[in-house]
Amino acid sequence: MTKKAVEETPPFVETRPSRVHTTISGRPIEPLYRPEDLVGFDYARDLGDPGELPYTRGIHRTMYRGKVWTMRQFAGFGTPRETNARFKYLLEHGVHGLSVAFDLPTLMGRDPDHPLSLGEVGKCGVAVSSLQDMETLFEGIPLDQVSTSMTINSPAAMLLAFYICVAEKQGISPVKLSGTVQADILKEFIAQKEYIFPPRPSMRVVVDMIRYCTERLPKWNSISISGYHIREAGSTAAQELAFTLRDGVEYVQWCVDAGMDVDGFAPRLSFFFNSHSDFFEEIAKFRAARRIWARVMKERFGAKSPRSWMCRFHTQTAGVSLTAQQPYNNVVRTALQALAAVLGGTQSLHTNSLDEALALPTQEAVTIALRTQQIIAHESGVANTADPLGGSYFVEKLTNDIEADALEYFRRIDAMGGMVGAIERGYPQREIQEAAFQFQKAVERKEKVIVGVNEYAMEEKPFPILYIDEKVAEEQVGRVEARRRSRDGGQVRAALGRLQEVARGTGNVMEPILEAARAYATLGEMCDALREVWGEYVEPPIF
Repeated sequence: MTKKAVEETPPFVETRPSRVHTTISGRPIEPLYRPEDLVGFDYARDLGDPGELPYTRGIHRTMYRGKVWTMRQFAGFGTPRETNARFKYLLEHGVHGLSVAFDLPTLMGRDPDHPLSLGEVGKCGVAVSSLQDMETLFEGIPLDQVSTSMTINSPAAMLLAFYICVAEKQGISPVKLSGTVQADILKEFIAQKEYIFPPRPSMRVVVDMIRYCTERLPKWNSISISGYHIREAGSTAAQELAFTLRDGVEYVQWCVDAGMDVDGFAPRLSFFFNSHSDFFEEIAKFRAARRIWARVMKERFGAKSPRSWMCRFHTQTAGVSLTAQQPYNNVVRTALQALAAVLGGTQSLHTNSLDEALALPTQEAVTIALRTQQIIAHESGVANTADPLGGSYFVEKLTNDIEADALEYFRRIDAMGGMVGAIERGYPQREIQEAAFQFQKAVERKEKVIVGVNEYAMEEKPFPILYIDEKVAEEQVGRVEARRRSRDGGQVRAALGRLQEVARGTGNVMEPILEAARAYATLGEMCDALREVWGEYVEPPIF
């Protein structure tokens, strides 16, 4: 439509004025979107075909026509033996890749017999304390035939080392391993708070991991830069996008500053986003993510390879949106969120289970979650064409607006010297706190309806949940103590000493971590060795 035609088109008038409508993030939504909302919009510059710059419509030309997204189900509970059985069940029922959830002691780099592990062993994920546990976790699962994602951050280097060692014992070369280790420490300081070491030595470990994976594990995603937990902490969609991608910029900058070639490591960077409940806002967020990342990598870092420009991402439906009240409503929520992720062009997807607001999911609930993905893929028809919502006035305007908001956050963070500097000032933390506070007020005022919570409530009935027995902790403590007695203590002490020596210098910490893993040093012992060198991070009060 020409500019003159747009000017002559009468404005839309709402004949029945109503309350102000906003997205779940609080973004005002107009009653109708028309061509005049996209004046100056250029197809080649702003959209392009799928598989072409700026990748707004997807990073692959045919998207899901040739191959649907990787279906993962996040799993982990109790002992490695129990989780191994769940993995095999999921593989038998159609998942394409495994996704490991670790318990809190593992996430915090503590062994199960540490006093701070009391009451937490195996509760929110699987307990993995040493190479022995990793061997059990993947027993009977050939690691060259499955893609594995591990949600672990501060101790990510240790868990990756355990995984590499399991592959070695299976006779599999690291070059054949495919998967992802999350390793995104910046979002821990911003949102999830499962950090161990201060920001700068933590970033050094990430750079060492990226360098090691680039040189030794060519099929492995060296980091999964995660907005999921930023959104779970209460951020808006634009904040999730901005802080996640700006974290990505920070990792790239640190690697470049360490002398790495951007086109050598950038193609194996991956992202992890949340798919929340506002259907169109989420689709727009995913599309904006690809466009921003392509331009940042091409223009800011001078990347030459198209693979460096592509924002590849995994998506998980929003755990924070699930309710303990009327848990079967969560099936509907998850289905809509998963559909938004698919329409937004995700490469990989996990669907939450209906009972996750109450406990770790049962096998029955996990099966329904997996079937949700399979029904979308094979029955809905949305995989038949790439970016079916491309060209929608509403979707394109929303994509533009979210992109603009994210780039404004980029500008502010750049002015603070980068994301590490912004975190040290508490900037992203305060922004998320304020967004979470505003959303909670909107819920309390019933401006945002949560079905079954602040509207349409019902008397609740008992609901069956998965129970993790305290015997899990006893078993894990026994396994660790037995391994300590049977291993070569002198070899372990020597390996931990070398780890500390490298940590004090400038070498790559992955090599001594692998040496310690092969000697059956525990996760807690390795993390404690580094705690002695780098200390533990204590977050300053943020108001």
